[in-house]
Amino acid sequence: MTIYIALLRGINVSGHNKIKMAELKRALEAMGLHRVQTYIQSGNVLFESEEGPETLRQRIEEEIRAVFGISITVVLRTAGELERIVAECPYANIPLAEGESIHVSIWTEAPPQKVVDLLSASERDIDEYHIHGREIYFLFRQSILDSKLAKHLHKLGDTATTSNWNTMNKLAALAKAMQA
Repeated sequence: MTIYIALLRGINVSGHNKIKMAELKRALEAMGLHRVQTYIQSGNVLFESEEGPETLRQRIEEEIRAVFGISITVVLRTAGELERIVAECPYANIPLAEGESIHVSIWTEAPPQKVVDLLSASERDIDEYHIHGREIYFLFRQSILDSKLAKHLHKLGDTATTSNWNTMNKLAALAKAMQA
């Protein structure tokens, strides 16, 4: 069986798309997913399945729509892919000062050219980004709330979800523990 991490876009954000994690876990178990566990309220789920990622992603999106009445994008990565995402972060070894942060946008597919163009045309001040495959790594050198680059994150579209670096590392650790 493959260990997957499902990142649900826009769950429990600012009072919208509310789903209790215990209910989400039950719904995914009812679909036949194994060893389901959730991490924090923003829709991060780890589980095992024998299904391929594309079919699985569509089934999870349909189940959430049927059970909770919410249409959202689910981004899936295997435990190995998540481990690679963490290992390949170009900013991981940079000591962060107070207020600085790393975020990763994870896409269902490679970011389209319009997103690449939007980011390259964005006023960035001192913030940085790096596109690598189906991920975009961001280094915010000031509060994300004050970042000119971060103001464009909502324009990235609905086939990506963004997580902070602490969440990415915790998910990787949880996935590794499931493999043991």
